[in-house]
Amino acid sequence: MSPHWTGILIVALLLLVLFGGRGKISALMGDMAKGITAFRKGLKDDGKDEDGSGKDSGASGAIGSDGAAPSEPRREDERAGS
Repeated sequence: MSPHWTGILIVALLLLVLFGGRGKISALMGDMAKGITAFRKGLKDDGKDEDGSGKDSGASGAIGSDGAAPSEPRREDERAGS
């Protein structure tokens, strides 16, 4: 059973719409790539803040109801070394 010419035409049109240049979908994929890049950059910046080389988080002066400063939870990689 060979593919009918209308089936081939429909598949070709779908491919043109999905992967065609300057289309809405290609622009959407470009925007998604920019968002992923910004997200990764934000994660990298957050990692610098945890090391103390970044900005102050603003929570350093917080005191709990028992009068003691709240302790920060330890990360997984810090627990493995203990």
